[in-house]
Amino acid sequence: MRKVIPINDNWKFVKSDAPSAPADAAWESVTLPHSWNAVDGMDGSRPWRGSAWYEREIDVPREPTAGGRLYVEVGAAPLAAEVYLNGKPACTHKGGYAAFRAELTGLVNSEGKNVLSIRVDNSDFPDIYPRTADFTFYGGLTRGVKLISVPATHFALGHYGSAGMAVTPSVKDGRASVRCEAWLEGATDGMSVCFEIRDGEGRKAAEVWRPAEEHVSVEIPLENAHLWSTDDPYLYTATARLVIHNEGLDEVAARFGVRTFSVDPQKGFFLNGKLTVLRGVARHQDRMYKGSAVSPEDHVEDADLICEVGANTVRCAHYQHSPEFYDLCDERGIVVWAEIPYISVQSEDPNAHEVAKDMLRELIIQNYNHPSICFWGISNEILIGGEREGVVENHRELNELAKTLDPTRLTTMAHVSFTEGDHPIHGITDVEAYNQYMGWYGGKIEDNGPWLDSYHARYPDRALGLSEYGAEGIVSYHSETPECKDYTEEYQALYHAELCKVLEERPWVWASHVWNMFDFGCSARDEGGVKGRNNKGLVTSDRKIKKDSFYVCKAHWSKEPFVHVCGARYACRSGETTRVVVCSNAGEIVLYANGAEVGRSNERVATFEGVPLREGTNILRAEAGGLADFISVEKVETEPASYTVPADQRESAHRRGGEGVKNWFEGVVEPEKKTPEFSTEHFSVKDKMGDLLANPEAKKFVTELMGQEIPEGMMAMIKSMTLERNLAFIGELPEGALETIEAKLAKIKK
Repeated sequence: MRKVIPINDNWKFVKSDAPSAPADAAWESVTLPHSWNAVDGMDGSRPWRGSAWYEREIDVPREPTAGGRLYVEVGAAPLAAEVYLNGKPACTHKGGYAAFRAELTGLVNSEGKNVLSIRVDNSDFPDIYPRTADFTFYGGLTRGVKLISVPATHFALGHYGSAGMAVTPSVKDGRASVRCEAWLEGATDGMSVCFEIRDGEGRKAAEVWRPAEEHVSVEIPLENAHLWSTDDPYLYTATARLVIHNEGLDEVAARFGVRTFSVDPQKGFFLNGKLTVLRGVARHQDRMYKGSAVSPEDHVEDADLICEVGANTVRCAHYQHSPEFYDLCDERGIVVWAEIPYISVQSEDPNAHEVAKDMLRELIIQNYNHPSICFWGISNEILIGGEREGVVENHRELNELAKTLDPTRLTTMAHVSFTEGDHPIHGITDVEAYNQYMGWYGGKIEDNGPWLDSYHARYPDRALGLSEYGAEGIVSYHSETPECKDYTEEYQALYHAELCKVLEERPWVWASHVWNMFDFGCSARDEGGVKGRNNKGLVTSDRKIKKDSFYVCKAHWSKEPFVHVCGARYACRSGETTRVVVCSNAGEIVLYANGAEVGRSNERVATFEGVPLREGTNILRAEAGGLADFISVEKVETEPASYTVPADQRESAHRRGGEGVKNWFEGVVEPEKKTPEFSTEHFSVKDKMGDLLANPEAKKFVTELMGQEIPEGMMAMIKSMTLERNLAFIGELPEGALETIEAKLAKIKK
């Protein structure tokens, strides 16, 4: 039988671009999973990208029968890897987020030591996605390494990192059946494969035998099937056992769930024929000062928090996530959108498309058996860097590949907000979604509902989701009168309170995903006084603090009764009265200030204005459904300066706040009604950001217009984008704005 041996300790590590493991280097001892960007990928410094070596001696398992085979399985190695045993090459791999295997059998020293060496490189490769994106590309062996020892005949290990087994449940006319498939290497006459299905309690539900061949497939009826759902995530286990005479040679197993699902553009997502409104979060898999080298316990904590907030769907962005996390989603009843890192800007290297197809093959083949996965995502915001030749054709190929590999699931993609409704990229995938940030990057919170309604009315047969929406919330910033771009915890909570209502009123939005469940590393960012991080999470990146926006979402999504008084970190408040927000799903909320009742509300996110403050300490207590929570605040003459975003970012934040474009546009340029005359010698909004920012005069104007210096790390994403396309992020321009901008640029010589 096969042996699976984790080898995560006793590794040596060194940064080196040497073509072979450097013998005389200053090696560091590490334990896997490991990332060399665990700190610099999130602390605001520029993360180191390059080549590094990992090395350790291995004990080679001895097979009891002749002809045994030995493989190494690498869980993930961003972004490219080479594997060697005893200095001899075993395999190369492109793509940083999927598992891959290399056979070591012919490279083993029968006597003496065996040294396994793995070179990992997270440099910018023209043919490997992601190349440009709004998150840190951590390098390392980020999911551990295993040795797999199998007999000469075994379930296949060499097909895109798969388990060698696929389980396809189906339900027709109320009757369930399960197609079990297995792929074998070295099968001979006299061998058999036994497929066995056991229910969630471990009882045998079915058993079928077939002669062993390279590919074995059986259809097994499943009587009185217990369906998998978000409320009842029931799991079966299928086992494939390879047998000769009375001896078991190899065995693989997979858990699966029986369910049906579909999306109706007019009604929304249906699970087992029942309308199931999908409301949840997106997730990156990194963590404070670990990078993406997270542990199984970290995945469990993430799943616990996602369940606590009441989410029933998660978008695993923007790459293949760890199999442990998909397992947890299977167990918790969380519907998953899984995707590949074909993101932001299409590479000019045509081989990148071939690598993207391999990434999609790995994603689907490795994760085929997870019942939680209902959607395969083929790209994210791919038009953000402008049009590229072949982008539509590439999407069609990826979609066709996904449907060929797995016709049972739906395909999807996430559009950047300014993607035109009549762009030919629409209609390729089964369903679609938009990344939309009205009320943060531009426009007002109140614009979200009308935009959804308008789009839905124009394209009623197009299933529309909201793949990203959110606002930054930094827990040290606070305001009695929160506004867009002030980075306060209060504005983030206000934003999500409105979006929860918008989405509740529109169940036909087939899924929505908050960006993001957790703050995450983004080396290019410098916002709100925080470098190297995206702070749109409902929870901080160390998982220690649930922001008030967490409880806003919980009030709308969770069935677990609770009450939460927001503003505990807004501990020092000036004025005679204050504003208090309380979140609860437990019924009527009663608020008390220093023991005296000050108001009641049946809203799940209730706002109490004019709550009186006395000198010194104030206890603000809320009760609902027999539950209670309180915060303690001090009345002060002047609130701490630390509650406000730093001065060097305050002006630009205000200019880009509240009313979106209107605020930053006012005072930057005077309105010019005359239509400008263009020449090829002068700039216009049709010019690329990279060209504009390379010209000192044009750069000065553009940075004033945008209200900020463009971070160096963001340049790779926007340099090929026109200014006109960049402005489209903001939303609808005020009357005369575009003409004024054009007139100003027309005076700047190239």
